[in-house]
Parts: sequence; structure tokens; C-alpha cells
Amino acid sequence: MSGMAKPVAYIADHLRHVLVNGASAPHTAEVEWFFKNEIQSRGWYTGELRKLARRFSRVILHDASLDYLVQVADQLFQGNVLEEKVLAVLLLQPSAAKCTPQHFELFCTWLQRVSTWADHDGLVQYLIGPMIVLDPQRRRRIYSGRPHPTAGTAAPRPSPSCAAPTSDSSTPTSAASPNYFSTTKTSWCKRDSAGC
Repeated sequence: MSGMAKPVAYIADHLRHVLVNGASAPHTAEVEWFFKNEIQSRGWYTGELRKLARRFSRVILHDASLDYLVQVADQLFQGNVLEEKVLAVLLLQPSAAKCTPQHFELFCTWLQRVSTWADHDGLVQYLIGPMIVLDPQRRRRIYSGRPHPTAGTAAPRPSPSCAAPTSDSSTPTSAASPNYFSTTKTSWCKRDSAGC
């Protein structure tokens, strides 16, 4: 049972208001231009988002629980507002090693909510990747062959020394593959963790 008196949705909405109130209009325009207006931005720089996430995650973990924090992050990791998704990941990043298998399953469903490489990179680099390093059996969940909504999007190829994992037929995953987006970035994450 959570010690937090406020509902999860209330805290998530409060964080959204903090993001709107701290927005930088010039930086918002730059970010939206960079992503070709596929996303909305509040104009936050990553360093400031990290500070905000540290402050709120400490308070939430002190007053409630990790499960409550995961529920707040789950509410934030929706829609097309870049900073909301980044904040969701940053709230959980320090606690990734404490997350349960159920949390990992939830984070894997977030892959279906990814709208840009930026939210994908954060999700895989700071949550899913470290959890796979702690329990390599989890990678089976990532490579289940489920298509991703942005499949076919052009993506950088991993280097030959740390190539993307192969499919069951022992052929490398190609950019035309329905799960290329997820497998490629997860491969990069595992490659970075392994020191390649």
C-alpha cells in the first residue's frame, strides 16, 4: 500500500504542469524543428530535466513506493510530448536495478509508445538495457518478433564487431524487419554495456 495520499494521475498531471511552466519557447522551436514537428516539446534541456527527476523521485520514493513511481512514469510515457517521456525514464533510472520482472514487462510495452529515437534511446539505455544486463534472460522478451509501429524507419547499422542479434534463421536483422527498430537499439545498448 502506498503512503502517498494523492492519486497517481494527480502527480503525473502536476509534473506535466511543471514541464509547461518551466518551458523555454526558443528551445521548444529548435527541438520541434529537429524532429520535423513529429513531437511536441516543452523546451527543457536534459540537465534541468535530470534535476527535476531527482527531486521528484526522491520525494515519491520517500512518501510512497517504487510501484507508485512506476505508475506515475507510466502515465507520463504517453503521447507525443518529448520531455514527458524523458522525465518518465529519468524518474526511474536510479531505481532500474530495483525494478521487478513485472516492471520490465511494463517497460517493454512502452516500446509500442515510442514516437522518436530520443524516447527510444532513453528507454532502452536507462531502463530496459540495464535490466537485461542484470538478467540476460530478459532479452528474449525484447526479441519476441513483435512488430514495432515505426518499423522500417531508417536507423544506423551496428558495427560488425557488435552486430545486431540474429533471428532464428541466423541471418542479421535488416532495416526492413518489423522489429529492427527495437532490436537495433537494444543491441547498441548491450554493446555499450559490454564495452564494445
